Amino acid sequence: MTKLPPRPKGKIVVLVDDEISYIDLLEQLLSEHLACPVHGFTKPADALRAMPKLDVGLIVTDYQMPDMNGLEFIQAVQKINPAVPVVMITAYHLKFTERELASVPALKVIVRKPFKWLALANEVVKYWPDPHPPKVIASGSPFNDL
Repeated sequence: MTKLPPRPKGKIVVLVDDEISYIDLLEQLLSEHLACPVHGFTKPADALRAMPKLDVGLIVTDYQMPDMNGLEFIQAVQKINPAVPVVMITAYHLKFTERELASVPALKVIVRKPFKWLALANEVVKYWPDPHPPKVIASGSPFNDL
């Protein structure tokens, strides 16, 4: 089970991806470059259990995961907190039906892998649920191109 961080002040970004190294990298990059806390989960069920205890601003989820896919995860999130926007990341060319998309109004955008961290950070800011989104902190880091 994923250990929860101490409750931070303000809304957080929740990352969900079953690839441990990928979630670690995304969590590090976004934590360093977004002025808000970021917490990653490698199991959608752990993220769902933690949701009521977290002040979630936005969720970034992978589509292809072994226990449930991204659409199933978003549907479960909406039952807990329908106001939380979701950004989906995927390496696949996904084509959803209108019915599938209608079942996940929280899904705001699909970002294809590979992507630059800045592109993902900009989507987080764009779909942040309140008028005070986190600021993007750019640096001369060698990770800027990831």
